[in-house]
Amino acid sequence: MNPILPMQHFVPDVEARQWQDGRIYLYGSYDISGDTTYCSHEYHVFSSPDMSEWTDHGVSFRSADVHSDPTSQLYAPDCICQDGTYYLCYCASDGREGLATSDHPYGPFTNAYGVAGADGDGIDPAILVDDDGAIYFFWGQFDLRGARMRPDLSGIDPGTLVKPVLSEAVHGFHEGASIRKRDGLYYLVYTDISRGRATSMAYATARSPLGPYAKGGIIIDNTGCDPETWNNHGSIAEFHGQWYIFYHRSSQASKFSRRVCVEPIHFSADGSIDEVEMTTQGASRPLDATQHIDAFRACLLSGQVRTASLPPSEGRDGWSEHLTLIQNGDWAAYKYLDFGDGVGAFYARAGSLAYGGKIEAHIDAPDGPLVAACEVPRTGGWQRWTTTESRISSPVTGTHAVYLVFTGGAHRLFDFDSFWFAR
Repeated sequence: MNPILPMQHFVPDVEARQWQDGRIYLYGSYDISGDTTYCSHEYHVFSSPDMSEWTDHGVSFRSADVHSDPTSQLYAPDCICQDGTYYLCYCASDGREGLATSDHPYGPFTNAYGVAGADGDGIDPAILVDDDGAIYFFWGQFDLRGARMRPDLSGIDPGTLVKPVLSEAVHGFHEGASIRKRDGLYYLVYTDISRGRATSMAYATARSPLGPYAKGGIIIDNTGCDPETWNNHGSIAEFHGQWYIFYHRSSQASKFSRRVCVEPIHFSADGSIDEVEMTTQGASRPLDATQHIDAFRACLLSGQVRTASLPPSEGRDGWSEHLTLIQNGDWAAYKYLDFGDGVGAFYARAGSLAYGGKIEAHIDAPDGPLVAACEVPRTGGWQRWTTTESRISSPVTGTHAVYLVFTGGAHRLFDFDSFWFAR
C-alpha cells in the first residue's frame, strides 16, 4: 500500500535494486518531516522480500563521511554490486559526486572518495554495469552528462564524456536520471519538466548506453498528490519478473516531506511504457473495502486538505498521520477498493474542534454515485476522534475508486483519521 514504508520514514529519490539474496533494496535521500529543505545529512537503506514488509537497516552513510563539506545535505544516491563489493553513489548539495563501499548491500558505506571528472560538477548520480562489465556514470541537472568509468572506478574516462546525454530543451530533462537495461535497450528515467513543473517522470531509450537517446514519454506524474507538490524522482526496477516504477509524493502541503511510492508498469512489444496513475494500492491487489484505511493514504487530494504527521508523545504510541485543514468541497481519492458482492455500511473516524461536517463516499469520481454520507459532530478537538456510521444508500459491488468529498459551512470542518466499509 502506498506510501510503502512505515510512516515515520520520508524517503524520496529512490533507486530500487534486487540483489542476489532475492530481496529488493531501496537507496534514497532522507527527508525530515516538517523541514523546509530537501533531504538531510544521512541515508537509510530499506529492503523487503515481498514489497510488503520492509526492514530499515538504519543509517548507511552520513554527510560527515563525505570527502568534502560535512554540512552538505545528501541528495539522491544509487548503488551497484561489482565483484562482491557494493558501491554507493552519493552526491551532496555542494555538487560533490563520489563512491563509498561496503561488503553488504545495506552498508555501512565507508572509504568515500570523489569520482574524478564528475566530482563537483553536479548532482543526482546514476550508474550502470553493462553486460560486458563496462561501467557507465551519469550525473547533472538540466543537462545530463555521461561517461564510461575507468576500470578502477576512480573516475570517468574523459575521452568517452557525452554532454549532454539528455537536455531540458530536447527531452524535458530536469534532474534525477536513473538507468536500466532491458532486452538490449537502455532506458534513462528522469524528472521531466515539460508539463510545467518537475512532477513527471519520463523515459528515453537508446541502443548504446551513452546514446543518442530518443524521448519515449511520461511514466507517471505526481500532480495532485499534495497541494504544493513540485518534484518527482525515482527509478524503474524488476522484482520477481514484474517491473515497477518507484517515485515519490510530497506531503504536509509542502514541496518536502516526500515519501516513496510504487506502481506496476508494463512494456509493449516495441519496448514503450504506458503512463500509469497514482494509486493507494500500489504494488498490491485492490484493497479489501472492509479493511481500515488510513486517510493520509489518499492518492489524490483536492482543495485545502493536506496531510499532517504527529510523532510519538505521551498518550500516543508511535507515529500517526491524518488529513487536516479540511474545507467545504475538498476531496480525497483512494484507488482501488474491492467491494466484492457488496457492503452494508460506511464508517469514518474524524474529529472537530467546533463545527463538524459531512463525509460523502462517491464511486469513481468526486461527482460519481453517492453511496453513503457520515455526519461528523463537534468532538471538542481536531484529533479527538469519534467514529460515525452511515448505511449504504446505493448498492456497490466489484472494484472502484472511492472519492471522499467533505462538505459543511465556510470554515474548517474537521480532521480525518481513517475509514472502512462493512458487509
